[in-house]
Amino acid sequence: MNRPTSLARQNTLLLAAAFILIELLAAVALSVYLILPLARRSADDLAGLMILSAQTWAELPPQTRIDFEFELLANHALALRAETPGVGVDEWHPPYFYLLEDALANRSGTRQHLVRESIGDATWYWTNLPAGSGHLAVGLSQQRIGAQPWAAFLIALLGGLALASGVAVWLARRITAPLARLEQAATRIGQGESPELLPETGPTELAALASRFNAMARQVRELLQARTTMLVGVSHDLRTPLARMRLALELLKLDPTPALIERLESDIEEMNGLIATLLDLARGLEREPPVTVDLADWLSELAADFATPERTVTVSCPPCQRSIPPQALRRAIGNLLQNALRHAPAAAVELVGEIENAQCRIGVLDRGPGIPPEQIEAMFQPFHRLDPSRSPATGGAGLGLAIVRELARANGWDVRLEPRPGGGLAAWLCM
Repeated sequence: MNRPTSLARQNTLLLAAAFILIELLAAVALSVYLILPLARRSADDLAGLMILSAQTWAELPPQTRIDFEFELLANHALALRAETPGVGVDEWHPPYFYLLEDALANRSGTRQHLVRESIGDATWYWTNLPAGSGHLAVGLSQQRIGAQPWAAFLIALLGGLALASGVAVWLARRITAPLARLEQAATRIGQGESPELLPETGPTELAALASRFNAMARQVRELLQARTTMLVGVSHDLRTPLARMRLALELLKLDPTPALIERLESDIEEMNGLIATLLDLARGLEREPPVTVDLADWLSELAADFATPERTVTVSCPPCQRSIPPQALRRAIGNLLQNALRHAPAAAVELVGEIENAQCRIGVLDRGPGIPPEQIEAMFQPFHRLDPSRSPATGGAGLGLAIVRELARANGWDVRLEPRPGGGLAAWLCM
């Protein structure tokens, strides 16, 4: 099985291939539209100078020809002599000299292959040109043609390839370093650990990815904490009825009475209620398809279900058609109503629906003792209660607000607890 290629190697190969392609396209464009026309023009000018030199030499008096030859060699790197060193063969020349052959053929009417000759450390190219009634060998040194486009292209290609490789490695490390930290943090979360949050810096995409991962890490951390708290709370809250049931069973062996049996049934109901509440908390993460209802009528029906002859629930909401998940919203508002009816005095509990543009919020308002501001956030933790005694007579299991928050998270809502002016508590569910 082939191992996957690393991101750094992929980027290096892609950038190198892209650079080579761009370099080739640039070389072709420069060669066709710039270098080749200039080279042909230069070869034509040089061919004209060579032919003119041969003709001028033939027209000069013999005593001045030596001085002309020295001047021509010093100023134009051209040499004259009686004949070429040999017959030209089809040997390889640098590209420029083929253009020079074409230019000489166009000007003289005769195509000749340049003859190469090594003189010392220099390479010379010779051709026979008309001079008066005869011919004269005109030669030029290869050093006279200083331009080396192929060498320049090769150097640029190799240098650019090295630069592209370096940039690719740098970019890959710049990208893979945050991804490597993300991979390590994800591995630690998978092992049940709680990693440090990632820095939300760098390119927009990586910063957004780090932000999403941090949000997920915080949620996982909260879920782990909630799980631990729930296990501790369940074990604590079940221990008391279990102890009473064990005592009642021992007493039943000695003296079976209806009171003991009723006590056992009461403890079983208490344990069953706690388990049902935990199941509600677990179901809070499930999504429910929305149903379009008239919110005012729906709140009125909900208030009628929770009101008692001793405790009334008043509803204030304008008629409005809304799409809601009815069971999830009923559990959330129902838990808020139960808290308000349990802790508020005899005054009526208000159920308020407010509509503003596309936003909707439902509030449960009471005139009870309220919650200290510093305790509001803690009240959403499972099994957290203001009453430290945890007596069923003074409150529930401490899971009501935790269930409301989980339902809100699952459905994209926002739940807030606020002190009311004049006393009491306002619990708002914003949708």
